[in-house]
Amino acid sequence: MDFYIDLKNIGTEELKHIDLDRVNVSCNPPDFEPQRQYYFMAKCRQIVKLESERLGRPLYACSVTFGCQMNARDSEKLSGILKKVGFLETGSEDADFVIYNTCTVRDNANQRVFGRLGVLNGYKKKNPGMKVALCGCMMQEDLVIQKLRKSYPFVDLIFGTHNLYKFAELLYRCYAEKGMIVDIWEDTDKIVEDLPVERKYPFKSGVNIMFGCNNFCSYCIVPYVRGRERSRSPEEILREVKNLAADGVKEVMLLGQNVNSYGKQQGEESMTFPELLKEVEKVEGIERIRFMTSHPKDLSDELIQVMKESKKICRHLHLPLQSGSTAILEKMNRRYTKESYLALAEKIRREIPDISLTTDIIVGFPGETAQDAEDTIDVIKRVQFDNAFTFVYSKRTGTPAAAMEQVPDTLVRENFDKILACVQETARDRVKRFEGKTLPVLVEELNEQDSSLVTGRLSNNTVVHFPGDASLIGQIVDVTLEKCEGFYYIGSKA
Repeated sequence: MDFYIDLKNIGTEELKHIDLDRVNVSCNPPDFEPQRQYYFMAKCRQIVKLESERLGRPLYACSVTFGCQMNARDSEKLSGILKKVGFLETGSEDADFVIYNTCTVRDNANQRVFGRLGVLNGYKKKNPGMKVALCGCMMQEDLVIQKLRKSYPFVDLIFGTHNLYKFAELLYRCYAEKGMIVDIWEDTDKIVEDLPVERKYPFKSGVNIMFGCNNFCSYCIVPYVRGRERSRSPEEILREVKNLAADGVKEVMLLGQNVNSYGKQQGEESMTFPELLKEVEKVEGIERIRFMTSHPKDLSDELIQVMKESKKICRHLHLPLQSGSTAILEKMNRRYTKESYLALAEKIRREIPDISLTTDIIVGFPGETAQDAEDTIDVIKRVQFDNAFTFVYSKRTGTPAAAMEQVPDTLVRENFDKILACVQETARDRVKRFEGKTLPVLVEELNEQDSSLVTGRLSNNTVVHFPGDASLIGQIVDVTLEKCEGFYYIGSKA
């Protein structure tokens, strides 16, 4: 080897194409990012190579994602680093390295992780060299860390949401040190760009535009585990979108806990979310733009007009309702009323008649009565959502709602059944309005149940199945929507 590369002299644009085998790891690591993480990727690559030679086979890594689109995007970054250091990807958890990217929005998400850790313990007993790592929102809870230390000592690495960018450094420590490594930060305002990403789909991608949340809904633990709002610079976002377009991506989804708050932490002269959307629309090659999530309390007229006039922003808006009762909304700290939500939905529908509105609904929030549930049903009937993700309230320790008087299970179940039936009835009629029309569909995959079909989505996010083969994946094709089957269509290529 002729020479080694000193990362302290390498710019961020060059890092993506650097040969990690030529990085000088005999010196001290850089103290600035992202060069520091590439240094540790090179160190990890040496470890993976030596272990692979010892075993006489490649090392396999499995990344499992729980939770939202932001977690999915974070997992693509984890997978990118694992690939960069020499692991081969596998879907089997009987692997050399397994990482769970966890969610903690509902308690059952935590229980799923604990249940699957028992299975991993069995795998690790057969393969003592196996490493188990946990990250994500669940890891930001003190009680979870205490339980893992006490009952799951075989876990090798635990880190949270604020320091995900340090994964390469933590991965190196995982192999270089003995015992459980716990690296949880209380808070950070650091956003590190230009780390490797292994995208799940070559034709579409999520793009984080901000991190954290300032809303403090009384039932939600997200602000406590993801921290306060931090917006990425518009220059970095647009650079990422342009790079994605150059790599063949047709659809981007801009991600944030509340995209309407984008830029507000950066002062009055910062770019607003509608202004950012207009800039993203200018990127050649990007054909579809999605975003989530949009909080009803601060969805602006400017955003509605930008969506109305856009040729690329998808005709779909996810607008979480949570409850149709003003009294319950106040207890939830949602900062809007039933009447203001209805007025907003009416305005959106008036300005963008072909838009599809979807929502989230929580049933059984503390104090909810049968009348409160009827208020929610009234909103569902009046707004006519295309779909509603309906959940039973999950008590989350550490949130204000956990200390409120809980609703009896029998009433929760009764209210839930009524609300779900209303959602299904109204959505079925709403989705069916496109039956017989020919509309563009972005083909995403072969149908899981029938390999003679492919599956894609309309601009409004409705799923469509139609005859086709793998050559159509990633293409936008015109499809005649022949029959609506509730929440999806069966069609044929036009």
